[in-house]
Amino acid sequence: MEPLIEASELLARRSDPRLRVLDARFELLDPTAGRRLYRLGHVGGALFVDLDEDLSDPQPPGRAGGRHPLPDMQAFVGRLGERGVGDEHEVVVYDQGGTMFAARAWWMLRYAGHGKVRVLNGGYRAFLEAGGEPDVEEPTYAPARLSLRLRPEMIATRGDVRARLYDAAVAIVDARAPERYRGETEPLDPRPGHIPSAMNVPFERTLDAHGRLLPAEVLRERFRPVGERDQVVSYCGSGVSAAHNVLALEVAGLAEARLYVGSWSDWCSAEHSPIALGEEPPG
Repeated sequence: MEPLIEASELLARRSDPRLRVLDARFELLDPTAGRRLYRLGHVGGALFVDLDEDLSDPQPPGRAGGRHPLPDMQAFVGRLGERGVGDEHEVVVYDQGGTMFAARAWWMLRYAGHGKVRVLNGGYRAFLEAGGEPDVEEPTYAPARLSLRLRPEMIATRGDVRARLYDAAVAIVDARAPERYRGETEPLDPRPGHIPSAMNVPFERTLDAHGRLLPAEVLRERFRPVGERDQVVSYCGSGVSAAHNVLALEVAGLAEARLYVGSWSDWCSAEHSPIALGEEPPG
């Protein structure tokens, strides 16, 4: 299944009983914003999923695993099933547009073994621009069965990354802003810098001015060094914008990337993890 769906197709299928829509809007600086936005208006029939409550497992600060570790995946699919998302449904996920929260939900559903999931290209903004009308009703669906068939090959752990540092067959891609990658600033984690040998492809550089994924040929150029490697590992600060780069790589038709869920927040928490500063030499 193609990883993206356009707003025009979603509008044409809004009454399709085989479709379930998830609203994943979120603001990192205001974790309550997503729920407020949902109540003000959302795609008709959409269920709200929260990054902190549904797409992550909150844990005490300082514990290994990073700032947005995965929840118990059986509980994750169980909650979605109780809300009416089942094996028979195609799922469409969206966020504000030009953000990375929908990609996190898309990736998690695929990791859980549900292959029928797509991201709304351009997000809620694209839906409105295509003539979509906001809905304020929270839908209720009959419970459904959403099976768990984990795909462990989609995950990279800290140990996996450490074992493949400087391996010419592996591309490690950092989705953070360039100044964080270079270690010039670090607003969230205790140590600045990046994983040695990682290349920097900020997730924003995969988007156009309207928050839509760039065409596949442009994305291939953005990720040009990746196309020469056998394996790709995507990371960011805490495994959210890195999921967006996994999505962008798939749209580009390049190697399916493994997600380092703990990302920099996990890597830099380990005392003996090597850290690089500045730019990496080309190659």
